[in-house]
Amino acid sequence: MSSNRRCVRGITAAVAVTAALTAVPALAPVATAHAPAKAVTAAAGPATTLVFDKNPGSPTHSKLSVYEGNKLWATYRAGSGTGVKDDCVRGKGWLPNGNWRIKLKDPFYDGRLIKGYAVYLQDMKCSRGTLTRTEMFIHSEMNRDGGQGSTESRRWDGDGDYKSNGCVKLRPADIKKMFRLLNRIGWPTHLRVVS
Repeated sequence: MSSNRRCVRGITAAVAVTAALTAVPALAPVATAHAPAKAVTAAAGPATTLVFDKNPGSPTHSKLSVYEGNKLWATYRAGSGTGVKDDCVRGKGWLPNGNWRIKLKDPFYDGRLIKGYAVYLQDMKCSRGTLTRTEMFIHSEMNRDGGQGSTESRRWDGDGDYKSNGCVKLRPADIKKMFRLLNRIGWPTHLRVVS
């Protein structure tokens, strides 16, 4: 074989290697953009979970807990309902068990009845499927700006205020702490309700 042919082959091989090496950086972002969701989730760290554990012995002494993976970050006293343990009773029964999707979180919520720090939950059927529970929140009693008002529905007076129409209800100081914590470690997509 002549030295000219070897030289041409060597140049062709060098050009091919150079082309391959310069093409890799151009492909890398595309490969990263199409990485499996599982890989992206794993890199983000453990998921944050919000769990409302209903207390059958005393519904207004239930617990709302924040977890990141298996790590318990905080537990707050919470209530749901007026003491009625039937989750199919509108306006009195406690929140049905299940995974409630979080639709909205707002520290300045301005609803007709609920104001201030609020987490709005999806609608969900009760355990017997006879009723859909709507307008369910995690909330407290306060003004839109998070301060205490002068009327009973805007002012936290004590243990009796843990009662609700079915929503998860926290003390004003506790819901503010929960918002600060979740803003720092990441918000979950759902509230899990268990008993």
